Amino acid sequence: MAAITEVNNSNGNAETNNGAHRTAAHTHIKGLGLDETGVARAVEGGFVGQVEAREACGVIVDLIKAQKMSGKAILLAGGPSTGKTALALAISQELGPKVPFCPVVGSELYSVEVKKTEALMENFRRAIGLRIKETKEVYEGEVTELTPEDAENPLGGYGKTISHVVVGLKSAKGTKTLRLDPTIYESIQREKVNVGDVIYIESNTGAVKRVGRSDAYATEFDLETEEYVPLPKGEVHKKKEIVQDVTLYDLDIANARPQGGQDVVSMMGQLLKPKKTEITEKLRLEVNKVVAKYIDQGVAELVPGVLFIDEVNMLDIEIFTYLNRALESNIAPIVVLASNRGMTTVRGTDDVVSPHGVPPDLIDRLLIVRTLPYNKQEIRSITERRAKVENLELSSESFDLLADMAMSTSLRYVLQLLSPSGILAQTAGRTEIIPSDIEEAKSLFLDAKTSTNILQTTANYL
Repeated sequence: MAAITEVNNSNGNAETNNGAHRTAAHTHIKGLGLDETGVARAVEGGFVGQVEAREACGVIVDLIKAQKMSGKAILLAGGPSTGKTALALAISQELGPKVPFCPVVGSELYSVEVKKTEALMENFRRAIGLRIKETKEVYEGEVTELTPEDAENPLGGYGKTISHVVVGLKSAKGTKTLRLDPTIYESIQREKVNVGDVIYIESNTGAVKRVGRSDAYATEFDLETEEYVPLPKGEVHKKKEIVQDVTLYDLDIANARPQGGQDVVSMMGQLLKPKKTEITEKLRLEVNKVVAKYIDQGVAELVPGVLFIDEVNMLDIEIFTYLNRALESNIAPIVVLASNRGMTTVRGTDDVVSPHGVPPDLIDRLLIVRTLPYNKQEIRSITERRAKVENLELSSESFDLLADMAMSTSLRYVLQLLSPSGILAQTAGRTEIIPSDIEEAKSLFLDAKTSTNILQTTANYL
């Protein structure tokens, strides 16, 4: 038990003082872009078009939030660059930051050192969250004093050592000055706590958590680097409900070499222990039993997240068979698959031809969401929004040219031409991209169809 000693206690009233960024492929995606009734707006949340697919995903999000989708799977089926990955990302953003989202590519399962089925199960467990609620005795308040006290180094020499640290805390109903163990001071330093921050210290373990900066220090600026929080209510020393979010994979890792008790608190305390042994199915079952017990007691709540598997046609029959069984488990996430293939041979077989490269028995249990190719006007809107994200200025003729090019090449190709065209315009001393910049970029960088035609033509001469 960490040493926490109250030095004094005084009651009182609380004071009442009142650029450049990196862009990725889906930086512009902010959500599904649905209204209050679940109807997709034409252009919203970074999406353009795909109305039916977005509305279908909106229903899936509602089912996940209502906890009625556990163990079920969805397939996003459509051609390349029709927004399948964007839809999966939007689903995770609609669910919120506390719901686990684990993306994996089908080919990734073949590049790991462990067995394919083991890698799949690890990702399954990463996509299942556990929200642990515990009532603990804590000291909570705004830091008014933070003074480490030095002492002579017991090992001799010229150095000093910290004997204890004095921390003053202020809440809405009073103040306290605490005399803390040096180990707690190390935790305070790791959390980068300063005077004016709102923190809480667990009285039993000495764990320190920085909540944010007191709103008494808030400024009038619109852009703040700090998160400001109000002064805590009640006394400094109180009982507080602490909520921790972990995944089942975290608990598996923490208990691969068990030390201490088998309750949830002991599992959490072992998360940073090194040199874990292999996670076995028996261990997972034991963790599931402990989790189920604490869910029944109301201490913890299961939060099924989303496992997104792109390029699902890259999985083989062995993994598909394992996936079928894993979906029937009592504890399973929502599985979202994506494929851009039509009728194709299931990998690992010689004669099983199935839609999207997925075996018929698994296809039968999937909810399939179809994504459609974009029309010319939708492509123009997408390029306009992408250009805005990348801070590029294009003429109206340039947007028309890109839309025409996308109809004969691909949407991804014209989006990739935006940045090179911007460099070419900048080199010519212009801030606006004109059609000649795009044509020059097109001559420098080939699209897939043109490259294929060149290879075929070259092969004819060999």
